[in-house]
Amino acid sequence: MQHKGEIIEKAVRSSGYSITKLADSLGRSRRWIYQIFESPNVPIDYILDIGKIIHHDFSNEVRELKVYRIKMSNESFQESAQIVDSDRKEAEYWKNKYLTVLENYNELLLKQND
Repeated sequence: MQHKGEIIEKAVRSSGYSITKLADSLGRSRRWIYQIFESPNVPIDYILDIGKIIHHDFSNEVRELKVYRIKMSNESFQESAQIVDSDRKEAEYWKNKYLTVLENYNELLLKQND
């Protein structure tokens, strides 16, 4: 099993980013950072947050992160497809509404000319 805390510690130390600055950026204490370093099982959210701050991509070191990114990518794609479908339905609704109004207007014009 991977020791995620050690992977994070190595990346943080090699980034040159200070522990104090990292703790402040995360809104946590320095002690919390050291506890993360000691923890073999760090939640993905923390890994992603730390990676953003120190500008490090943990995808190559943390196996679960690859699976997580693929899962998030698939979910994002499905959400986008739902939004596109919803937009398409809304556009169809307004198009039909416009055509109905246009037909009614044309009928009124014909009645007025008679």
